[in-house]
Amino acid sequence: MMTWASGWLIYGLTGATLIGLGLFGFASHTNLLRRILAFNVVGSGIFLVFGATGFRVPELGADAVPQALIITGIVVALSATALAVSLITRHASLSGSATLPDDDREDR
Repeated sequence: MMTWASGWLIYGLTGATLIGLGLFGFASHTNLLRRILAFNVVGSGIFLVFGATGFRVPELGADAVPQALIITGIVVALSATALAVSLITRHASLSGSATLPDDDREDR
């Protein structure tokens, strides 16, 4: 008998919450480092949701393929984050700001 507090359901709902919070943070902040952090929160939520879907039959345990893909995704996310931070530090050294310029001009 499944209850509403099954492990996969808690992981799935937590992942969906993280995805929502990350998207809100990405859309509401102009600071590039905060946007990277929000993007990583979205990625963590996706990993949780994907891991929750891989755990179908509790007696058999989790499927190995989603686990391998999640571990690979974590490594790729770490590499992409390092690249993004290095690009932001270069942008900040050239422009003097870690934010993107405003795009409010109407004379394009």
